[in-house]
Amino acid sequence: MAGILRSCARVFQWVPVLFISAIVAWSYYAYIIQLCILTVDNLVEKILYGIFYHIFLFMFAWSYAKSIFTPIGRIPKEFYLSSANLEALENEERGDRQDQILKQIAKNLPVSTRTMAGGIRYCDICKAIKPDRCHHCSVCEACVLKMDHHCPWVNNCVGYSNYKFFILFLMYALAYCLYVAATALQYFIGFWTNTLDNGSGKFHILFLFFAAAMFALSLVSLFGYHCYLVSSNKTTLESFRTPVFRSGPDKDGFSLGTKCDNIREVFGDEPKLWWIPIKTNKGDGRSFPTRTESEDSDHLLAERQRWAEEGLANTSDEESLVPQTDRRA
Repeated sequence: MAGILRSCARVFQWVPVLFISAIVAWSYYAYIIQLCILTVDNLVEKILYGIFYHIFLFMFAWSYAKSIFTPIGRIPKEFYLSSANLEALENEERGDRQDQILKQIAKNLPVSTRTMAGGIRYCDICKAIKPDRCHHCSVCEACVLKMDHHCPWVNNCVGYSNYKFFILFLMYALAYCLYVAATALQYFIGFWTNTLDNGSGKFHILFLFFAAAMFALSLVSLFGYHCYLVSSNKTTLESFRTPVFRSGPDKDGFSLGTKCDNIREVFGDEPKLWWIPIKTNKGDGRSFPTRTESEDSDHLLAERQRWAEEGLANTSDEESLVPQTDRRA
């Protein structure tokens, strides 16, 4: 019975995706057939509207499909407890002894975040130590690397493996809606004022404009919020709950200092590839550079540069003495 209910729930989870797909399919008919072919009179305008529409639609559909079908980032096998370690952990009562066992197991793993109490982050369901920024998703029934949130509109967890695709999905969805609304506006006004007539087709164009404008308004805030998260190197979960490090809570612990560096962490080092829904994000999803490490690295770099400059100065002083010594000789 539980298996049947679980299967029904998984089928039901596809309803939001099917709803979005149906809206897009209808908007294609309304825009291409009713607007471009049957309403627009100018041939050049028809062609240009159609070309740019298909470009926006293609990029939107591509990034949307990548957000949906990219597998979630799962915990690597080295983070799972062995049967011996699991038995030792379960034989102990919750408390300091379990924390000591987890710390002993995690000493060779790249984990720098902690629980609010200062212990190792451990998933009782997956029986694994959680990598930094990893959280368990009850919908996906798995721990997800750098989990941002579970999105019903893509029926997938948004995390390390598909966060770039999700951002592009929001961006191209917004661009698609704005383009449709902008190009349909004059015909929307014409039908509304009865200066144009397309029979029953005008209702498709009227509703097309309303739907595009409505979705655009909702996407502006969501896209803007995720742009803020990317530029500050945070996830949605981290914006609500400050991550805890060995040194204590730090809301900007994963920020690399500049917005550009934070953006490159998600989109990669090649700006020309940022706009394409292909994998370019940095790292492996298991460990991430932190602000402390970045500051330490900058400090060491500055120190090395200072030492190099002092060494060069000393060398120059010594070399300046050589010809004087030669002349005295």
